Amino acid sequence: MSMGEPEGDEAVDYRFTLANERTFLAWIRTALALLAGAVAVLHLLPLGWSETPRTAVGLLLALIAGVVTVYAPVRWFRVQRIMRRGDTLPMSALPLITTFVVGLVCLAVLLGNLL
Repeated sequence: MSMGEPEGDEAVDYRFTLANERTFLAWIRTALALLAGAVAVLHLLPLGWSETPRTAVGLLLALIAGVVTVYAPVRWFRVQRIMRRGDTLPMSALPLITTFVVGLVCLAVLLGNLL
């Protein structure tokens, strides 16, 4: 077993391991996109908003980016360990949380531009 590889009882088909790594990378890309959105809202976009809503939206995006960044390697390790044990993968709440936060940001941008 190599360094950093989760302990378990049985070998995992490399296709599942690679799929798990692709999922990890997708979460990292999501975090980077959220962070880019935060930078854009805080520093680049001429939204015409006052400082408070602009800061709130930017910090919300940065916060969820941080959560996703921490979640990605934890999930990768956990899934790898579960696959080695042959257990069932549990559902994760983070996709719903991320969807909710991005939806809130979309609503804020729409309302901010209409009002």
